[in-house]
Amino acid sequence: MSDTASSGIGMGTTLAPAWLQRVTPAARFVLQGGPSALAAAARALGIPDADAPGRCSGEGTTLTLIWLGPDERLLIAWLEDAASLGARLEAALAGQAHSLVDVTQRQVGLRLAAAFAADLLNCGCPLDLDPARFPVGSGTRTLFNKTDIVLWRRGVDDFHIEVWRSFEDYLVRWMAEAAQDFAPQR
Repeated sequence: MSDTASSGIGMGTTLAPAWLQRVTPAARFVLQGGPSALAAAARALGIPDADAPGRCSGEGTTLTLIWLGPDERLLIAWLEDAASLGARLEAALAGQAHSLVDVTQRQVGLRLAAAFAADLLNCGCPLDLDPARFPVGSGTRTLFNKTDIVLWRRGVDDFHIEVWRSFEDYLVRWMAEAAQDFAPQR
């Protein structure tokens, strides 16, 4: 369900290049808590916790947990609305010290899929994106140029980028300009 949406991206921009598209809408939560709270949430979701730094869990088509820190996960859920998912998680976390914040309206997901994707990202991102250092299934909070993003490698040349809505247009325009050194725009 994380296939790209058919509509354009960016606030008022023209359609983005084919290699950068907005993914279908999803519910998004940031969960903070100790090991027992994180484990309870993962059990409620029916997927393993992202139990190693910089890793993701879930199959990436309906639910994904991205490790943002030892006590923090980003949950992306494509097949559930935020209200029902939030209620299900709160029930599973009852009695546990935790923070669960619905960030569904705050951010959007973009898919960057191209042979030059890692090179393009490295124009503005300080991470070593060599597949040996940032393999498929890796995810982390980082910067792209001056923009805070969550970057998840779904395939060798396939990345999912979470960005705040208010920075989407800036990110898209910056990438489109930087990509001129790598490939045609369409």
